[in-house]
Order: sequence, then C-alpha cells, then structure tokens
Amino acid sequence: MYTEDDLLPLSALQHLIYCERQCALIHIEGLWAENRFTAEGRIGHERVHEAASESRPGIRTGFAVPLRSLVLGLSGIADVVEFHLTENGGWVPFPVEHKRGRPKVLPCDKIQLCAQAICLEEMLAVSIMNGAIFYGKTRRRQDVLFDDDLRSQTITAAKRLHDLVDSGVTPEGVYGPKCDDCSMLGLCLPKISGNRKSAAKFLERAISGALE
Repeated sequence: MYTEDDLLPLSALQHLIYCERQCALIHIEGLWAENRFTAEGRIGHERVHEAASESRPGIRTGFAVPLRSLVLGLSGIADVVEFHLTENGGWVPFPVEHKRGRPKVLPCDKIQLCAQAICLEEMLAVSIMNGAIFYGKTRRRQDVLFDDDLRSQTITAAKRLHDLVDSGVTPEGVYGPKCDDCSMLGLCLPKISGNRKSAAKFLERAISGALE
C-alpha cells in the first residue's frame, strides 16, 4: 500500500510499457519534447476533458474524472467514465480512454485503461469487468476485458514503474523502429547514447563543450 506522497502519474504506465528509457527521461530526468503525434493527442484529450457531463437513458457520462489508487500508487485523470445502469438499479463504471492513433501491438493502452478501472474499483468499492479504448484513426471503440491476466500485467507494471523511478537510473538507449515516431528521439539519442545513460547529463556535457 502506497501513501499520497508516493503517487505517480497513471499515464506513466503507458510510457513504461512503450519504452522504459522514454519513461525514465520523462519521469526521472524531467525531460519532454512534443511532435505532431503528441500534439494531436494532447489536443484530443483537452477536447474530451472540456466536454460537459451527459445523461441518456441507462447511461450517465462523466469527463476528466479524477482517479487514485493507493494499491497501485497511481493517480491521474480518466478521459471518460460512463456509468451504466444495472438491472438491480445500481450504476457500474465503464472507463473509456481516447487515443489519437490505431490499436497497438504492445498492451500499453490496455494496461493504462485497466489501471483506471482498478482506481475506480478502489474509490467506489465496485467491481468493473469491462472498458473500452476509442481510437481516432479508426473512429471505433475497442472493447477491453479486465481479466486476471490483464490485471496481473497492470499490477506488475505499476510496481515496475515505482521501482524504476525510485532507482533514479535511466536505462540505456536501444534504437528500434518505433524510435523514429517518438517525440523524445532528439533527447534520447538512442543511436549514440551508449553508456551515457542520462540524457540530461549528456546534453549538459555537449553544451559545456560548445561553450569552451
């Protein structure tokens, strides 16, 4: 069980699964860079978060819903949480995460959504079986089942995130095809970073050398 002071951003799980070095650059070294993809994603999230709450028969919808879990040690914002009316008159949360692109091979989006569900379960003392991810490129929802396997992956990822941040160590850069689309490419320098594990320190050395 974590404390309020231990909480890390829920969105960091997506960074961790996508690339541990990217995660460390953002959440250990405090670096950030934006490209077209991240800008489109940010604008898309802002539009969703600004929407007013909705209500229609059997479904109530909230936007920009605050989340927290002391079990996972995470906090963040859910893009959309639908509350579905059950047969016994109760309301069951159904988290919906918005993404600008297409469904990914890596489970990063599903793990992020599952973490949102675990937060809601802890906050509201309910059980949540399903959620969905809306992808902007396909304009479709992908249903996600929060089964034991996905929950286990999510809990393991949350622990790994805390271990990584607590270590204060940025993993070495390893260049791969996904690097070319990463907004952090110019800061990460995966092709030349080698043993220079800290991008911030590498940039400091480069600037110092240029000024000498």
